Amino acid sequence: MSDCHGCSVATLPPPPIPTRRHIVAIVGPPNSGKSTLFNRLTGLRQKVANFPGVTVEHRMGKVKVEGGREVFAIDLPGVYSLEPRTEDERVTHDVLLGQMKDLPKPDAVLLIMDSTNLARHLVLAAPVLSLGLPTLVILNMADDLSRRGGGVDVAELSMQLGSPVALVSASRGEGFDKVFQFLAGTTQAAPRTAPLMQLPVIQDIPKCRAWAANVGTKGKYQAPAPPHWTRRLDAVFLHPVAGPLIFLVVVIALFQSIFFWAKPVMDLVQAAITSLGSWIGSLIPNPTLHSLVVDGVFNGVGSVVVFLPQILLLFLFIGILEDSGYLARAALIADRTMARFGLQGKSFIPLLSAYACAVPAIMATRTIENKRDRIATILIAPFMTCSARLPVYTLMIAAFIPDRRLLGIFLSMRAGVLLGLYVLGFLAAIFTARLLKSTVLKSNRSSFMLEMPPYRWPTFRSLGLRLVDRSKVFLRRAGTVILAVAIVIWVLAHLPVHNGQPPEIGQSIVGTIGHAVEPAIKPLGFNWKIGIGLITSLAAREVIVGTLGTIYGIEDPSAKSEGLQHALQQDLTLGGAVALLVFFAFAMQCMSTIAVVRRETGGWRWPIIQFAYMTGMAYACAFLVNQAITAWF
Repeated sequence: MSDCHGCSVATLPPPPIPTRRHIVAIVGPPNSGKSTLFNRLTGLRQKVANFPGVTVEHRMGKVKVEGGREVFAIDLPGVYSLEPRTEDERVTHDVLLGQMKDLPKPDAVLLIMDSTNLARHLVLAAPVLSLGLPTLVILNMADDLSRRGGGVDVAELSMQLGSPVALVSASRGEGFDKVFQFLAGTTQAAPRTAPLMQLPVIQDIPKCRAWAANVGTKGKYQAPAPPHWTRRLDAVFLHPVAGPLIFLVVVIALFQSIFFWAKPVMDLVQAAITSLGSWIGSLIPNPTLHSLVVDGVFNGVGSVVVFLPQILLLFLFIGILEDSGYLARAALIADRTMARFGLQGKSFIPLLSAYACAVPAIMATRTIENKRDRIATILIAPFMTCSARLPVYTLMIAAFIPDRRLLGIFLSMRAGVLLGLYVLGFLAAIFTARLLKSTVLKSNRSSFMLEMPPYRWPTFRSLGLRLVDRSKVFLRRAGTVILAVAIVIWVLAHLPVHNGQPPEIGQSIVGTIGHAVEPAIKPLGFNWKIGIGLITSLAAREVIVGTLGTIYGIEDPSAKSEGLQHALQQDLTLGGAVALLVFFAFAMQCMSTIAVVRRETGGWRWPIIQFAYMTGMAYACAFLVNQAITAWF
């Protein structure tokens, strides 16, 4: 009770916090900053890219709002419309209409649009608003809009749309007060006001465009001036002659840096692993346990971890090119080339992401409307040189290719061979694409449209999070799959025990298995140790490096990074070494990729065909290379 001029007023208890979880869907076109907004709200880390096809499945995260409550935000695929023509659009469509299995209909929507490209992005507003869900329209990139002389009357646009509007900068975290206020209100039944203009139905795309153009005018939107530097740079980067040449120079610089810039850091990592192994080994008096930890685990896992700097350098370069907007231009340039092989520019986006990993690349093919084009892209994506191949390539190149200059200071021989392996995988991909598109997957060529984002400076935060995430993925695999394989290989190499003593490694179980497969791989120039590595690498390509590190570590405890290279030089000929590189350029040594192909194609038919085709090509080409080099030298 409280007194007010002699009167008593009862203080009502606060309303109870709702127990049902409230879901807010984040929707927007590609390049609108949707994933950046999601990261700001939830704190979760997610890859940010400048082209469609990266976020192919919804992601969910918690957002804390007033009163200690939580709202669940769903990051949906970037789409231009809700007409479900592609897999991305179908996911967004099904979630918003409550048709997604095991996911209730959202309570509200955050509709994010690029404020510098509002005339185009407003087309998506009509079908989203017509759903009748409480919606906050978020105009992103407010800083860019102001800097380029544009403007928008937020209050007037809100009246035209019948929904609240917030002008924000997701990259800088500015203007988020209204966003959090709206999210706090989603736990209540937030009513919608009627828009001043009648909303068209979801499927009526022409009416949506017309509606967006009247709304844009009445909303007092002043379009910003085209970015000055974007026009000037596009005149060079999109030039039919200069554009491809510049891209080639960028690629050469990338591969040169992988060997030149990463080596000092790799030396430090190797020294740290060696010192740590020696220190831990000194604490283990038992010889058997000492051998397991030092000779098995540290030589197995450490031989792979040492390549982390090179992988991170590769992802740093790709991240800079993506976040700057350059790779969207590369997709446009690639469309001209890919058309000759029956593919379209949309296939370039998944194929490009396959240089990181084939699994998300195959999932990114959901943006391709034509089913036959999509299957063709899925089947050729594993030919692109993923980061898992890099440890294998650099190990063999460092062991067998001399460190000489090929093009003076511009390109070394080792960098040239590495670049050649990437080109080899790409050529195999386009050859296979041409074969497929001219036979079993023949179809008419569909149009290719790609929205060009303005050039932007990549942020340290975005690049840093990307490298941290990539490090976690790499080290998680090293600490699980590669560690498990190293332990299994060590155990099998010490069995069967005779008179309390382990056998010679060639007479062990692992040696017996290796000698059993050796006749099949001997024509390729491989020995039984490589055979064991080929078997274990079916789990993941880079596992072969850990396997060889464990095997040679048991045989010679000093066989760490440079020792492993020396051991390979003693066991393999030049023909066998090059054949191994060619084999890994073509073979589908990845169970995760096989699993995702089965899921995306809806059965085992295509994965079996794909695995048999790639393995057969890898064997045949490795055989020819070994025979040719052996005969030549």
